[in-house]
Amino acid sequence: MSLPFFIRLLLLSFCFAAAPAIAGAKVTSARIWPAPDYTRVTLESKEALKFNSFTLKNPDRLVVDVEADMDEVLSSLSGKVVMDDPYINLVRVARFKANTVRLVLDLKGEVKPNVFLLPPVGEYGFRLVIDINPIAAPDPLLLVLGKDGLPSEPAPPKEVETQAKDWVPPEVPSKSDNSDKKPLPSKSKPLIDRLVTIVIDAGHGGEDPGARGANGSLEKDVTLSIAQLLKDKIDRVPNMRAVLTRSGDYFIPLGQRVEKARRVQADLFVSIHADAFVRPNVRGSSVFALSERGATSTLARWLAKQENAADLIGGVNLNQKDPYLARTLLDLSQTATINDSLRLGRAVLGEIGAVNRLHRGEVEQAGFAVLKAPDIPSILVETAFISNPEEERRLNDPAYQSKLADSIVSGIKRYLAKNPALAKSKIAAID
Repeated sequence: MSLPFFIRLLLLSFCFAAAPAIAGAKVTSARIWPAPDYTRVTLESKEALKFNSFTLKNPDRLVVDVEADMDEVLSSLSGKVVMDDPYINLVRVARFKANTVRLVLDLKGEVKPNVFLLPPVGEYGFRLVIDINPIAAPDPLLLVLGKDGLPSEPAPPKEVETQAKDWVPPEVPSKSDNSDKKPLPSKSKPLIDRLVTIVIDAGHGGEDPGARGANGSLEKDVTLSIAQLLKDKIDRVPNMRAVLTRSGDYFIPLGQRVEKARRVQADLFVSIHADAFVRPNVRGSSVFALSERGATSTLARWLAKQENAADLIGGVNLNQKDPYLARTLLDLSQTATINDSLRLGRAVLGEIGAVNRLHRGEVEQAGFAVLKAPDIPSILVETAFISNPEEERRLNDPAYQSKLADSIVSGIKRYLAKNPALAKSKIAAID
């Protein structure tokens, strides 16, 4: 016997009410990293997010539909946009349909968006990455030249205390190569007779924090502080100008750091780091150059592996390949450049040895990806081990940072005194 209609309707309603709602994926963290080169939006979750994206015109917008729960994390994304973001004007977040959240990025102009997924790596889970790239990449030459096409005026000196507190510089180890320590030319005669461009690379940044100190210091913050000091000091030397690969807390792939140096036809490339090791008692400063054959020590090999993992941690879309850049990074027929890098490294190492104990008294070599410009002498300076509590404290001391920057500048000047920069047909090409 069939049940009355109203009873069947009541039972059906009860079944729908009792059925649990289908839960969507949960976004655990949302971040926005604005930079001159591009702006990155990152949504992190414990599972891979399903998404769909498309652009709209008049006005320019990027729409990203994400299969996820609408919660406080996603709602907070709107408040993370800064006023001076070069590419994003506003982010609007709202539920689009069941278990789907729509992100609408109101843009400041036409862009080339790149939306992709990253698998878990390091401390991160799955990440949905939204890169807002300009149609034409900013020309690094504008960092060297002023609006009239002439070198910009150097920044005024910063008021930095020159004496580090509670610290006495150690003796320079006898192993250190001090052959570059010859008297500098007289102050009345310019050290350099043309504009020399030095690219200063602050390691890590943005999604890639680098090494962590015992007290929570991040390598990316320390390296940026030292790099900015180094740029200021280089800019005060006649006929020398410095260009930073990054001027804020954002991620730049290793290959793009090399490409920036090549685009401004840099004479030298100095990458600043403050790494960590598994043992907290390891300490000292080091200078590295590229190796074609292999690392000169186990530690050098370990450090190169850690630094080369930056692209995986920072987040690079491996589906996008640049044939020109691939040829650049794979070109290892650069013996002359490596020899110049070793000379530069020895000059800098000899000066750093008067500021901090050296981990080894010679320039080491390993396959650091960021040093692979085939035509630019390049070194990587491990200023100290941030995993050593004492060195972590020094690395956060502005006076100590200033001393480190001074020593690197002195090393560069000594290198140029013995190896004058050759004249170039042009400082850099403007596309």
